[in-house]
Amino acid sequence: MIRFTIATVCYNAGHLIGRTIRSVEQQDYKGIEHLIIDGNSQDETLAQIHFYQQRNSRSQNPHEIVCRSEPDRGIYDAMNKALRLATGDYILYLNAGDVFHTPDVLSRIAAMLDASANRKQRPAVIYGNTDIVDENGDFVRHRRLAPPERLTWHSFKQGMLVCHQAFFARLDIARKFTYDDEHYRLSADFDWCIRIMKEAARLKLPLLNARLVVADFLEGGMSKQRHKESLLERYDIMCHHYGKLSAFLQHCWFVVRSVLKR
Repeated sequence: MIRFTIATVCYNAGHLIGRTIRSVEQQDYKGIEHLIIDGNSQDETLAQIHFYQQRNSRSQNPHEIVCRSEPDRGIYDAMNKALRLATGDYILYLNAGDVFHTPDVLSRIAAMLDASANRKQRPAVIYGNTDIVDENGDFVRHRRLAPPERLTWHSFKQGMLVCHQAFFARLDIARKFTYDDEHYRLSADFDWCIRIMKEAARLKLPLLNARLVVADFLEGGMSKQRHKESLLERYDIMCHHYGKLSAFLQHCWFVVRSVLKR
């Protein structure tokens, strides 16, 4: 059975963490490790996690809930810890407040993987779409950037077309690359996804389009709150991976496109 590690990083997220844990609980697939990396929360987050751990242990169809709580240097340091601790075949980051779109997301993806080639040739990435919700879990809108029919590492020249919450990475490949939290405080996930896709191309491994909405993610976040800083980091990342001229021309197009949409 293919195992999925669902990694949730959080800090003082007591009002949101239950929603995410319940969403993972409600998946109709059994091969799940829910790995929660907490930054030493001082609110009711840990009490909430312990409640669900105890309840889950008495469930007829339990899935594993593992929690590590200790101070960290920020969200990407916590994500790196999740990479080290994960035991699944694929890892997906679903942060506090984020939920799976439907209870059958993982079973549908597992079925696609079972139908694919042998273990070594399984896709490096399975990707899908995302919707945006508010703090009440109510639908706000479809994400503006949509995944392409055929994803390659060159696709991210147009921006992060696949949301982090809909990017399943094969763990043996994902572990080759840590989140660069020394250089990127807001956009290390953008860089990490590109590096994994470049490695997939080098190994001639496919990127599989799941053609489904994987997750509903919470509107906001640090990259949204500090939008200008995030854009500067993304420009630097694009220069590194695609070259300065390509990054410059692409951003000129972003400006033109924003004017035309007004």
